[in-house]
Amino acid sequence: MKPDLPVWRSLLYVPVNVERYVDKAHTRGADCIQLDLEDSVPGSEKDHARTLVPGAAARVRRGGGDVVVRINRPLSMAVRDLEAAIGPDVRGIAVTKVQGPDHLRLLDELVSDLEARRGLIPGHTFFIAMVETPDAFFRMPDIATAVDRLAAMNIGGEDFALETGMAPLEETLQMPKQQMIFAARAGGIVPLGFIASVAGFGDLPAFRTMVRRSRRFGFMGAGCIHPGQVPIVNEEYTPDAAEVAYAKRVLVENVTAEASGRASFALDGKMVDVPVVARARELLERSAAIDIREADKRAAVG
Repeated sequence: MKPDLPVWRSLLYVPVNVERYVDKAHTRGADCIQLDLEDSVPGSEKDHARTLVPGAAARVRRGGGDVVVRINRPLSMAVRDLEAAIGPDVRGIAVTKVQGPDHLRLLDELVSDLEARRGLIPGHTFFIAMVETPDAFFRMPDIATAVDRLAAMNIGGEDFALETGMAPLEETLQMPKQQMIFAARAGGIVPLGFIASVAGFGDLPAFRTMVRRSRRFGFMGAGCIHPGQVPIVNEEYTPDAAEVAYAKRVLVENVTAEASGRASFALDGKMVDVPVVARARELLERSAAIDIREADKRAAVG
């Protein structure tokens, strides 16, 4: 994967125009707060909502998480959203209804200009590409490599289901979401999401089961629409102690095997070879990155 990608296990949606949600967002433990200018903000409120972004971003990042702003389509609205959002406290832009690689390149040009004018280092602002139409679905491999600032990709399950005329269920979304994971990994970026829709949060034990299943498919983080989802997503998208211990054993035994001229060996009755060793290294690197993220959050809250 690309170097220096952010650790975003949980991305909590917060309507930027609802003060009570903004006020408590930094206490929820999310790796990232997504200030929303899109679906959760009615059309009549969008101009006012844009004026709230800089102040809200500074407030919600007090918990040590990053801040992403979800912007609107069409382009005329997106430009105004970017003018309001690009700044030192906003680490990323969630680009809704991505049309294709040229769409991201155009927004990249706009963001690069805003970063320069506002004294930010080039590339300060990451992109998340949100695939929500059948047309974009067939362009995912090109979208995933369109611009250097692209850090992650997901499929907006509800919108994608609407556009394709299908019910937003795990059985219908599994194939397109798996394809998204493949495209994201091929492009070296983070696949975000769940294997099912995020809309159901009333049954938290069932939600946990779904998140655990999603991680097995390869998702590395996901949006949360309710604060109660955040600790579950953080836990389930984090390697547990047993996984970390096993990965360390794999690497230790691999050193011994290599010293003996072998590229494979047995551990706990299972064959370990090059892909298993690579998976162990990746897991330990992710675990270390998550530890740093958690330390940053603890430091931020004192």
